[in-house]
Amino acid sequence: MSGTFETRLAELGVTLPDAPVPAANYVPAVRVGNTLYISGQISQNDAGLITGKVGADLTVEEGAAAARTCAISLLAQVKAALDGDLDRLVRAVKLTGFVNSTPDFADQPKVINGCSDFLVEALGDAGRHARSAVSAGALPLNVAVEIEGIFEVK
Repeated sequence: MSGTFETRLAELGVTLPDAPVPAANYVPAVRVGNTLYISGQISQNDAGLITGKVGADLTVEEGAAAARTCAISLLAQVKAALDGDLDRLVRAVKLTGFVNSTPDFADQPKVINGCSDFLVEALGDAGRHARSAVSAGALPLNVAVEIEGIFEVK
């Protein structure tokens, strides 16, 4: 089903991919009432995983681009959990972003802005959310960024 949010995504030149499948023993989404919890989405694009440490292998801008891919995966998971109807999404509530970064790197918020900025651009005020942005000494598969999200749905 194509609605308001998907129309905006199309205007941005973004088509949501199929929701990524879990890589281990967990589910991609859990709904409790009107709250949808989305498992951590890792940085990846059509070319594969986006890997490396921000501050050594990747710049802040490259890290932010990696975080943007996490936002797209988060929305793909939301859409899948809502039976293909993204317009049942009410708002983004909270993100927790993990940045695979060097010990002296201190710009995690700028990296996670890649996800936050995209959600606001794609969803408008419904994309505004609370957030944490933290460093990780390592992430699964050496990905650059992993982001989990909490969303209000109807």
